[in-house]
Amino acid sequence: MKKLLFTLLAFCVLSNVARAETLTVYTYESFVADWGPGPKVKDAFEKECNCTLNWVAVTDGVAMLNRLKLEGSGTQADVVLGLDTNLTAEAKATGLFGPHGQDASKLTLPIAWTDDTFLPYDYAHFAVVYDTEKLPKDRAYASLKDLVEGSPEEKIILEDPRTSTPGLGFLLWVKSVYGDKSAEAWAKLKPRILTTTPGWSEAYGLFTKGEAPMVLSYTTSPAYHIIAEKTERYQAMKFAEGHYLQVEVAGLIANSPEKALAQKFLAFMEGPGFQDAIPENNWMFPAGQTTAPLSPAFDRMVKPDKTFLFTPEEVADNRRAWIDEWLNAMSR
Repeated sequence: MKKLLFTLLAFCVLSNVARAETLTVYTYESFVADWGPGPKVKDAFEKECNCTLNWVAVTDGVAMLNRLKLEGSGTQADVVLGLDTNLTAEAKATGLFGPHGQDASKLTLPIAWTDDTFLPYDYAHFAVVYDTEKLPKDRAYASLKDLVEGSPEEKIILEDPRTSTPGLGFLLWVKSVYGDKSAEAWAKLKPRILTTTPGWSEAYGLFTKGEAPMVLSYTTSPAYHIIAEKTERYQAMKFAEGHYLQVEVAGLIANSPEKALAQKFLAFMEGPGFQDAIPENNWMFPAGQTTAPLSPAFDRMVKPDKTFLFTPEEVADNRRAWIDEWLNAMSR
């Protein structure tokens, strides 16, 4: 009898192990950092799904899309989290993504959402963040034009538009303001650029280490310093021309063997288990439901008077040419 009971118990344990699923999610490095939302999201989802959430970190969003293109139908990803609207048309063109299958009608976004392939999870406007101990508030720039034409002695750290969604966002911001004069704007700005990093994490790390007084980041970035560090040393500049918007999204891989689990994750992504980790870990505005209101610090963030945002199709049609324009200006 004991032998029979042991055999039955072993069978049940092995059956439970066999049923345990693994969901592989590609995302960007800062999302899964110890201080990012990834660890909290993983813990909350695994408790709910009785599965394993496997993060695969890539430098930044554009690099993630580049990796997907290389992997093609052989990708190990079930879900891709961290692209934005500037990349969605190009991502759809890979043929790798399927419908998200979620109700997006209750999302809170500054734009209407009709995309049935990609689902938003947060948003914010790009901004130049500066160190008030190196660049006092009375010397903060009031416009993108002021930044472009300012003193070469006051450096800025940027991200590479070929690998980084913030880098691409800044390129599109310049294009939104300068149009066919963008090459001239890049040429004027070039002497001010200390370095261009592959992703946001490297850029912001160099900035907070004091390597430069300015960095390309988000209007919401100062909230981190106010809430977590109890300092108002770092501030965002408000530009008269307006600011470029980023909406971050996730999508499921159409041929994923874990499609049901992937859809469960996307549904979870819009609820408090995921969204509660966004404001004070990813330092963006949540697109879905949270259990508590945002910290009052977020009310003090820069509120742009005008929002720039190219359509995904406009970006897909022009991204290569606009990056070539940037490369030509930077190489002179």
